[in-house]
Amino acid sequence: MDDNDSFVRVTIFGQDYTVKAPADSTYIQSIATFVDEKMREVQKGLSDPQSTTRIAMLAAMNIADEYFAMRNDKEKFSSDIEGKVQSIIELVDEELN
Repeated sequence: MDDNDSFVRVTIFGQDYTVKAPADSTYIQSIATFVDEKMREVQKGLSDPQSTTRIAMLAAMNIADEYFAMRNDKEKFSSDIEGKVQSIIELVDEELN
């Protein structure tokens, strides 16, 4: 981290943290709020009380699952677009020849 880093105080699942990051404090706060919401979703879905560590781990797994699904969707979309662009290029080449 460099001199442009800022310290941001956030609260996640009732715990206060000070985060040093090069990003805008509003962005860091948004991330913390997202993580807090995911942890609370996990907690609501559990029938028995669980440790904060377990809830954090399950929330991280859920976030990672969402990330992987979006990444796969993006890759599929990009592949579909590339195929369509290639088809258009081939049609244009045929017409020009």
